[in-house]
Amino acid sequence: MEISKAEIASAAAASTGAQIPELRGAEILIKALQAENVKYIWGYPGGAVLHIYDAFYKQDTIQHVLVRHEQAAVHAADGYARATGDVGVALVTSGPGVTNAVTGIATAYMDSIPMVIITGQVPTHAIGLDAFQECDTVGITRPIVKHNFLVKDVRDMAMVMKKAFHIARSGRPGPVVVDVPKDVSFNKTPYAGYPETVEMRSYNPVRKGHGGQIRKALQLLLTAKRPYIYTGGGVLLSNAVNELRTLVDMLGYPVTNTLMGLGGYPATDRKFLGMLGMHGTVEANNAMQNCDVLLAVGARFDDRVIGNPKHFAQNERKIIHIDIDPSSISKRVKVDVPIVGDVKDVLTELISMVRESSIKPDAQALGAWWDTIETWRARDCMKYDRGNKDVIKPQYVVETLWNMTKDADAYITSDVGQHQMWAAQYYKFDEPRRWINSGGLGTMGVGIPYAMGIKLAKPESEVFCVTGEGSVQMCIQELSTCLQYNTPIKIMALNNRYLGMVRQWQEIEYSGRYSHSYMDALPNFVKLAESYGHVGMLIERPQDVEPALREARKLKDRTVFMDFRTDPTENVFPMVQAGKGITEMLLASEEL
Repeated sequence: MEISKAEIASAAAASTGAQIPELRGAEILIKALQAENVKYIWGYPGGAVLHIYDAFYKQDTIQHVLVRHEQAAVHAADGYARATGDVGVALVTSGPGVTNAVTGIATAYMDSIPMVIITGQVPTHAIGLDAFQECDTVGITRPIVKHNFLVKDVRDMAMVMKKAFHIARSGRPGPVVVDVPKDVSFNKTPYAGYPETVEMRSYNPVRKGHGGQIRKALQLLLTAKRPYIYTGGGVLLSNAVNELRTLVDMLGYPVTNTLMGLGGYPATDRKFLGMLGMHGTVEANNAMQNCDVLLAVGARFDDRVIGNPKHFAQNERKIIHIDIDPSSISKRVKVDVPIVGDVKDVLTELISMVRESSIKPDAQALGAWWDTIETWRARDCMKYDRGNKDVIKPQYVVETLWNMTKDADAYITSDVGQHQMWAAQYYKFDEPRRWINSGGLGTMGVGIPYAMGIKLAKPESEVFCVTGEGSVQMCIQELSTCLQYNTPIKIMALNNRYLGMVRQWQEIEYSGRYSHSYMDALPNFVKLAESYGHVGMLIERPQDVEPALREARKLKDRTVFMDFRTDPTENVFPMVQAGKGITEMLLASEEL
């Protein structure tokens, strides 16, 4: 069902009397996906999408992956999009299919991930009549999508799909829902080919930054005494990593990444101060608070980054903010030089101006600033009990993984909780799009589906899922999908028998009242993995961590579930408590 050149030119052929073929809506949908170079789609069938599934049966260019739950379909497509930069695509049926997908859609929306989610709907004549498996998909998803469409007429199908992909991948990326009633997928219409271009009067995102604003930013940056570069996920989404690295290296300024921006600048480079925010380093947070000029690039000053805005505002500084989305600028923190535009384009222009400028950074002031930063760095806020021979420290597991894979082609996914923060803190990401996690929504259960999506996209790469015994059970049924579609991932459960982050907050904020955060009835994960056709390992001693990882890596063609029994009392430090400023950090348990 590939689109032929004849079909693309069929509009012209029509004028000569040639017959334009009639296709069903489902067939047009498939041709749209082929035209958009979609290689994989994750989904789960149901009554409202059976015509679409029938059309899939008749083609062989797109691989459909049958998941075990619709939430995982969207997560897997999301993981694929994060790792590749392509638009991820998922397909679910009406009613519960849609409501099961909502968590995945909201996860992608919060992290600005380009996706198209195709949802089935009851026939148009039944909409609003409480038909079987009906829900208001447009209404339910409106707050968690960049845009959504209800296709009421089969003649609109091709153009709606063109718009959906355009909206999803342009400007600030995000998920787009296309709701397709069953009769629309069945009805026929003359098909004159997939649109080559799309124009939307109400949607024209700005790409090029204002030259005058960039010159203002240049002046501030080059005359700064204590400069700092703060970058987020926008750098990765706009593929501006090379431009960021060029700018930082030209200027010699310190740089930090948010949780979503890790890998934007090499973590092993001395100019990188570590992640900042609630569980950021002392040096990263202190530099954020004490700089005199801050360049924010593709980041949004969210609550987990700056803590209490009043505390952040105590120190006067000039802020330059580059972002594709004007609504993100001055949303939480007032900025002095706003620059709306694509991060890659703006940084390219800024680099050019730096090269041409006669002004050079103040070397003496910069030297003094670096001296101050090094005194903060000397506190070694990431130290932990590395010599413990009695119990596995979770940080040690992550550090061991990094030491073993730092020169390998490896991707790390995580679920959400303590294990996520330890992975972010102790795995030094030197390259972009290698760290795949749910940042904005903080969704448990994403780890395995993310890893599945990445492994299909990158079959020659090693894919590790760092998870916890709580998170992993939310989508653990996808171990079945891993077997069916041969996606051999390596799952590392840092099993402390607690909902670790909840327990940590209860210890610190609630005087140790551990209300429903202890796991009393955990499965035997080794046997569970084996029952799904995979390899299971139980690791209980620190000296067995490295051999277990080495053995798992040798099993290249098998999914391996490693159950690491870790210290149940370990907390994530540094930590900024709710309502505190980013420099008001707890550094160790002794401070509690």
